[in-house]
Amino acid sequence: MNRLYCSFAALLLLLPLPSITAEESGAAVKATHPHREEVVGYFPQWGIYNRRYVPVDLIKSGAIKSLTQLDYAQVNIKDNACIVADPQADTNIPFKAEDSIDGNADALDAPLRGNFHQLQLLRQRYPNLRILVSIEGQKALFEEAAKPQNRVAFVHSCVARFLEGHIAPGIEAPQLFDGIDVDWEYPTAENADNFYALMAEFRKQMNAIKWKSAMLRAGTEQRGFTLSIASGASHKAISPIKWGRVAKDVDQIGVMTYDFQGPWSRDTGFIAPLRATDPHEETVASVIEAYLAAGVPSRQLLIGLPFYAYQWHNVPAGANHGYLSKGDPIRGNLNQTTVTALLQNDDAELYRDPASQAPWIYDGDNFLTFEDAISLRAKALYARDHKLGGMMIWELSGDTNDAQLLRALHPSEEVEKRVTGTD
Repeated sequence: MNRLYCSFAALLLLLPLPSITAEESGAAVKATHPHREEVVGYFPQWGIYNRRYVPVDLIKSGAIKSLTQLDYAQVNIKDNACIVADPQADTNIPFKAEDSIDGNADALDAPLRGNFHQLQLLRQRYPNLRILVSIEGQKALFEEAAKPQNRVAFVHSCVARFLEGHIAPGIEAPQLFDGIDVDWEYPTAENADNFYALMAEFRKQMNAIKWKSAMLRAGTEQRGFTLSIASGASHKAISPIKWGRVAKDVDQIGVMTYDFQGPWSRDTGFIAPLRATDPHEETVASVIEAYLAAGVPSRQLLIGLPFYAYQWHNVPAGANHGYLSKGDPIRGNLNQTTVTALLQNDDAELYRDPASQAPWIYDGDNFLTFEDAISLRAKALYARDHKLGGMMIWELSGDTNDAQLLRALHPSEEVEKRVTGTD
């Protein structure tokens, strides 16, 4: 079973990628560059603790070869200002030589250590890789920060700290980040106007910075700072907002097209079905089509991909090998390495729904919903066929040690040339 699973990626078609050309961006416009399909991966700050996932793992696994943008998750909001969420992980922990990108241990008296220093080293090696910082999406905090009396100062705190590089007293890291990702979950009709104004204020202040991004310093690809948002994948999240208006200020809308089913329900189902036989069921395709209908240009939309699995146990087979049955959900999620190992069990069988391209595993008791090379490739082809901006991944530590899932999305050689600046 495992040999069959691993062979899927080798059979996938490759997508051609356009080459990069340098293009100057105006001081008062959004980031501009020739269209290419983006592969945006969220890097988990907390990976340094539980899974011991650090920036050098992007290189060791080969993941860096398939990424065009890295979103660092996450920073927080406190007292209507952007703050470093975890100083230990972000700036303080000294990395050992074996965990460092340049092979050198951090000096204990260095002003900047932790993940942020490793991101600096990553940028030096891969100068065309965009690195954004993601602001955590606690609804109440965003609602307060976006109010007229707080908005300008809030945005200034984010821009000054993370784009101008005034990270903390005694810690300066200018040009570390190439933009900001806003993860507000979710704006409603009551605060829609404040949401629009907040995005406009981010764009205004980001365009006012004297340098456009670290790309200018590196003498490589030239563009403005990137402003992105993470948006919901349900009618409830989409309907209150004029998304065409939002799209005028942001560069990317990363749609969180996952968690259509999960451990909050006893009903088994698919985590991220591309399509469905039931026209009333929400799917990746139906959500993307709703954003397009709301006026978002296709090139600004990113399909969200989950790099994790959900599991139920005590699931009867029913008519569909555990699918659309009831069971006991297991809280939390599984990474792809665990899923791949489970496929080696004698009782585990891999099934696939032809409508959604979604895989699942059933062993007579346990039901797992997850993504694999075939389901991911189907979404990549959907993105190409609909001229979307690309894909975004939550989150990178869930992949295997050899980036099995990421490698399903893009031809590695083309993307590697892009991010290293050697194309």
